[in-house]
Amino acid sequence: MTLEPKELERLDKRARNVLLYQLGRSMKTRYQLEQIMHRREIPQEVFEPILDRFSEAQLIDDGAFAKAFVSSRLNQRGKSLSAIRRELRQKGVSDEHIEAATSEIDAAQELEVAIEVAINRNRRLSGLDDQTRRRRLTGFLHRRGFSGPVLSRALREAEAQG
Repeated sequence: MTLEPKELERLDKRARNVLLYQLGRSMKTRYQLEQIMHRREIPQEVFEPILDRFSEAQLIDDGAFAKAFVSSRLNQRGKSLSAIRRELRQKGVSDEHIEAATSEIDAAQELEVAIEVAINRNRRLSGLDDQTRRRRLTGFLHRRGFSGPVLSRALREAEAQG
């Protein structure tokens, strides 16, 4: 599709404004920004060069996004590494960036987070009978992405603190 120079200039300015507004609100991946551009019906031949320039200027950095996202989800939301990896893939982050961002977190840190989350949730469920509390706590940890030995250990620790 060939656009007139005036229309091209208008769309270019609109694409820049949309990108700056979105990046001002929060960090976003290149994939997320592409999806926003498509929803705003801005042609790819208009926004693609702008995304490239923003990437060169490091306004769009999927690696930095992944590191910040991992830190946020692990420490503030208490999610497992598998859940964090899944969310990053959904946001269009490459496996290379995901691996780099999650490589610093080991199994001990993940277990520590699971135990902390389990203890906090267990306190809120203290008014329930043991079977109901255990079932709800297990479901809560599963939704956070914890499973297997990490989940079992977190349950034991939470019940011991209990």
